[in-house]
Amino acid sequence: MESLKAQPWKLCKRVLPQHTDHGGVMWHGAYVAWLEEARVEALAQVGLPYEVISSEGFEMPVVRLEINYRRALNHGEKVVLESWSLPRQGVRWPWRTIFLTEEGDRVAEAQVDLVLLSLIGSARRVLRKPPEPLATALQQLRQGPEPQL
Repeated sequence: MESLKAQPWKLCKRVLPQHTDHGGVMWHGAYVAWLEEARVEALAQVGLPYEVISSEGFEMPVVRLEINYRRALNHGEKVVLESWSLPRQGVRWPWRTIFLTEEGDRVAEAQVDLVLLSLIGSARRVLRKPPEPLATALQQLRQGPEPQL
């Protein structure tokens, strides 16, 4: 497993009715939406909102997703997503996320692999080297957020 030395990017959420099934248990698709929100928010924190990436002709689709559930999340629970941008593996850009309760209990963990696509021109192509300012933003994501005092 990848060493998670950098500070994680954090996103705090609450399980709302729209995240749950009829029994009040968080629906599996809500985890996927939160994973994307965590990545998009981290990019915004390093000064590169996702809408800028898209407007420049790039996209970052998911090519692999794995979620391991330890226990169900229920309506009303507060959850902290701790995410790390891991070193690139070829053209893949992996993210690791841990879902924690307020008490610090790990309820799920996920890994999402993305690739960078150029939509410039008539063909979509995978980029092996991200252009600036995206390359700088990806490096900042790897370093994690500045420690809070």
